[in-house]
Amino acid sequence: MENDKLNQLWKSQKDNSNTNTPENIIKLAQKQRNGQFLSITILSITVIILIAYTIYCSVYKWNNFTIGLLLMIVSLVFRIALETISLYRKEQQLIALDSKAFQNYLGKHFKIRKIINYGVTPICFIIYTYGFTLLLPYFKREFSEGFYTYILISGFLSIFIIAIIVAFSIRKENKFYEELK
Repeated sequence: MENDKLNQLWKSQKDNSNTNTPENIIKLAQKQRNGQFLSITILSITVIILIAYTIYCSVYKWNNFTIGLLLMIVSLVFRIALETISLYRKEQQLIALDSKAFQNYLGKHFKIRKIINYGVTPICFIIYTYGFTLLLPYFKREFSEGFYTYILISGFLSIFIIAIIVAFSIRKENKFYEELK
């Protein structure tokens, strides 16, 4: 009698045998890792451009324009540092732990990633956007009306597009961790 109930329960459960094979887990992990490397690379290139622009425009001046650029740079560098630490810590744990302990570690790692994705990332976006808005009065004064409008539209449009890309990557990352459970 109890065996029949247990058999029914097993049959009703979702078959996860294909998703939890070591090959699939490695494939998913490599895909997620490549996504993190791509994010770090894009953010790093943006930081290099902002630092070069800061050096070019504001070497001897300290004003809101410089503060705006520094806020943008600091928010990106902080996000790059978090991504890099998270990526390498997970890889070190993969080498050091057995599969059961690593599974437990992934649960903790996923909770930390949720804090980063839903807490830290929006704060970085707000700081970055605020830094960008500090630049706008200087752009308006220095450039023509048409070019200022171009900077205004393209700046906020690019921030919006980056937000969509980040939201999409967060969704992908959540899906990845859900598949590992």
